[in-house]
Amino acid sequence: MKAKRIIAIALVLAFVLSIGILAAYSRGSSGAKVKEIQTKLKRWGYYKGSIDGIYGSKTVAAVKYFQRTNGLKVDGICGKATLAALGISDSSSSNSGSGSNDLYLLSRMIAAEARGEPYVGQVAVGAVILNRVRHPSFPNSISGVIYQPGAFTAIDDGQWASTTITSSARKAAQDALNGWDPTGGAIYYYNPAKTTSKWIYSRPVVTTIGQHVFAK
Repeated sequence: MKAKRIIAIALVLAFVLSIGILAAYSRGSSGAKVKEIQTKLKRWGYYKGSIDGIYGSKTVAAVKYFQRTNGLKVDGICGKATLAALGISDSSSSNSGSGSNDLYLLSRMIAAEARGEPYVGQVAVGAVILNRVRHPSFPNSISGVIYQPGAFTAIDDGQWASTTITSSARKAAQDALNGWDPTGGAIYYYNPAKTTSKWIYSRPVVTTIGQHVFAK
């Protein structure tokens, strides 16, 4: 009887692991996925250690720093929410996993950067991020563009951490991902009433939508 019970428990655990419910990375984890986590954290200035694929104390500290900055549960563990914020698919994700992470990140950035803007202005902010992904001067992923140091006010001033994704922001992100670009290829935007950058005024203006000026 005892042996059957042990076998049953083992089968349940195997099933849970197979569908990825327990997929998470924490102290003691190792491998290619940990290297990917370390690489992204280091690129964005959260991690100072070696890219060795070993989830040690420095990686834990970097993950906590990232979580704290971005309004996530601060536990030093890369579970589903943290991996999504990093733009990394967990082991349970299918081929659509990367797409769902991109939608989450883009939706959250639109909600943070385009609050109060008309719907087309929200799509426009998403389009700028996607235009940067395709531009050789910027990182080639949505997560890389969003977390590029100094790139977005919402990240720098902490708005990102307290932002709630609205249904409008999510729909705008999907429209941008589907190819709608109201900016005509812009890679910058700014609010003239708020910006303190003199350099941004040197960029050729493409259009103005709501309170944002879009430029190349």
